[in-house]
Amino acid sequence: MTQPSSGAARSPRSHRTSSPQAEQSAPDPTSAWHYETSVREIEAIIARIESGELDLAEVFEQFAGAIDRLQQCESFLNQQQRQMDLLVETLVDGPDAE
Repeated sequence: MTQPSSGAARSPRSHRTSSPQAEQSAPDPTSAWHYETSVREIEAIIARIESGELDLAEVFEQFAGAIDRLQQCESFLNQQQRQMDLLVETLVDGPDAE
């Protein structure tokens, strides 16, 4: 199967050669990583896989990339949930709790 030549071609970042372990930690808040961008990338990967136009090897590669991004998103959301829990706890235990 051939890759479509339309403007919907894969981004260069879709082929990952780095270890999945390197990207499973929580994203660095000072880096250029954004949750919304990752979600859009995951949706684009799903669309490419569902299009049926990828070779089987490419499907597995794209799937692995989506899993990497999902793990980043999950880590980010867990980190944000912990931060929100701490903020709520601070509000409950506020200055009147002396």
